[in-house]
Amino acid sequence: MNLHRPNANEALGTKNRSRNVAPQSGICSRCIDGCAGNCDLFNATFRSRELLYPGPFGEITAGSDKDYPVDYSHLNIMGYAIGAFGVDPDPNVATFPAVNTETSFGFKNKVTMKVPIFTGALGSTDIARKNWEHFAIGAAISGITIVCGENVCGIDPQLELDSNGKVKESPEMRRRVETYRRYYEGYGDIFVQLNVEDTRFGVAEYVVEKLGVETIELKWGQGAKSIGGEIKVDSIERAQELKRRGYIVTPDPDDPAVEAAFKEGAIKQFERHSRLGFVDQESFMKEVERLRRLGAKRVTLKTGAYPMRELAMAIKWASEARIDLLTIDGAPGGTGMSPWRMMCEWGVPSIYLHSMAYELCRRLAAKGAYVPDLAFAGGFSSEDHVFKAIALGAPYCKAVCMGRALMIPGMVGKNIQKWLEEGKLPSTVAKYGSTKEEIFVCYEELKAKYGNEVDKMPLGAIGVYSVTEKIRVGLQQLMAGARKWRVDFISRNDLAALTEEAAKVTGIPYIMDAYREEALAIIDS
Repeated sequence: MNLHRPNANEALGTKNRSRNVAPQSGICSRCIDGCAGNCDLFNATFRSRELLYPGPFGEITAGSDKDYPVDYSHLNIMGYAIGAFGVDPDPNVATFPAVNTETSFGFKNKVTMKVPIFTGALGSTDIARKNWEHFAIGAAISGITIVCGENVCGIDPQLELDSNGKVKESPEMRRRVETYRRYYEGYGDIFVQLNVEDTRFGVAEYVVEKLGVETIELKWGQGAKSIGGEIKVDSIERAQELKRRGYIVTPDPDDPAVEAAFKEGAIKQFERHSRLGFVDQESFMKEVERLRRLGAKRVTLKTGAYPMRELAMAIKWASEARIDLLTIDGAPGGTGMSPWRMMCEWGVPSIYLHSMAYELCRRLAAKGAYVPDLAFAGGFSSEDHVFKAIALGAPYCKAVCMGRALMIPGMVGKNIQKWLEEGKLPSTVAKYGSTKEEIFVCYEELKAKYGNEVDKMPLGAIGVYSVTEKIRVGLQQLMAGARKWRVDFISRNDLAALTEEAAKVTGIPYIMDAYREEALAIIDS
């Protein structure tokens, strides 16, 4: 396993002084009185709760580096020399560019995407707000779904509430929806998530009735990892405003001692938290029906890395409510807004959780019940991840939800745009050229489609398109190797487990047993 030091990490900007570290505690094996740092405990001594979160907060994305006993790298994709599903087995026809990577999900009003991936919840964080134009336009021109996450209305500085405390107008939410739709071509959709605070503010009523949003996503748990700081603010006035709106703000900005500490400069930021949700079947079913009566064409659910009990509740209730998509988000994942140790140590890891989901869905299907379409999430970033997740969850898993993997290209493209304007391209980019046309390999392709309109698109959007296109073509290659020319033909038989432990966890055959019977039949015939 990789070295995992629980008392020092790049995400926190900390490190151990000693070469030798106690494995479980992460404390230096020789802790010296007089040490000048810089482990977690050293920093927490004077910065306290700031050490809970990756930093600088709002400027980075961070994901857990914990190495689990079994993960998706312990599965390999099978390639075959015979067969063709979804195309004639003719070498002149069955080429990898002919593979169709489109996928669809939904109970009645289905959504089709050009590639079986979509963004994780990009909500009220500064990362999402500052980069939304890049993320949303990139998703739209790529033909994939984007999820607008929690609390966007609730923290909007220009939020207008009616006399009942409900959203009357939210310029930030309007901007988000309209930005995605600017280049929307019928593939994908924009989901708007609801948590406890959003429900209190009447966000669903606002986005469905005034903005024409068609899909509402319910969320079990706050933030990505059950409970998270979600955002920080560096103004005490802003912190007090959010507290007045009903949010939990820590430390309390109205506490005289806190006000004094802020004035002295000791406290530099405040955390804005949402309340935890508590689920029960009756209220869940009622909420789904309420959203449909409001006019939502689709209602989806996202659940986190909870134990098998909560997973079963999500699957069974989603079945009975005819939910259009159930996204199952495993540990570690994370975009950097949750407490760091929670990202590393909380929840059921993705491959374990997704294997549980398959088992429960198969059991439900055997009873003749409706099985909701699934999406798997939790640390995915490349085309092989997409193939493996869809295969592991086949035939129920229709797509993969990605967090940082679709945020990073938006930020990189944005920065290339900035570097071009400033004439400060780093060598890693400048080696490909000095203009956007030279640097972005997909630029001319987009120009051929959109004409001069492409010049109005932010380069972060072209970055998202470029990464999506890389995943699409890579997926075509993997699918062709497995002789599957449509996503719905991908199956669990297309995987093999590299260890017996991985086989036990997933139910996928150990690689020494995969196709053994067929092989022996050939030899013995």
